[in-house]
Amino acid sequence: MGKKSAARGRQPAGDRVSADLAETALELGGLGLIDQHSLARIKTLCFDEPPEFTPARVASIRIHRARMSQSVFARLLNVSLSTVQKWEAPAAGKHPSGAAAKLLQVLEKRGVEALI
Repeated sequence: MGKKSAARGRQPAGDRVSADLAETALELGGLGLIDQHSLARIKTLCFDEPPEFTPARVASIRIHRARMSQSVFARLLNVSLSTVQKWEAPAAGKHPSGAAAKLLQVLEKRGVEALI
């Protein structure tokens, strides 16, 4: 079993499938069978892990990028108001993860228009 296979053996099934699909897409892109725009989208979906969002970063996205109150921002992200409050409170030690972190990444890069 090679290094690649051994590493894959420890990943959850969904991660292995994503990695295999991304690898195939990259190979097809190298052969010119996938256009650059589609390849960029696949790379973003498969390889771009959302960064860790600090309380200050979440607040900055909400205030400067989205220009929303905490309650409106919470509704946009489909989370509770208390969740947004905890994300923005340094003492809470809570950070967005999963789908919420990905949505914040999109908001930060493309603005509110990308979500509505």
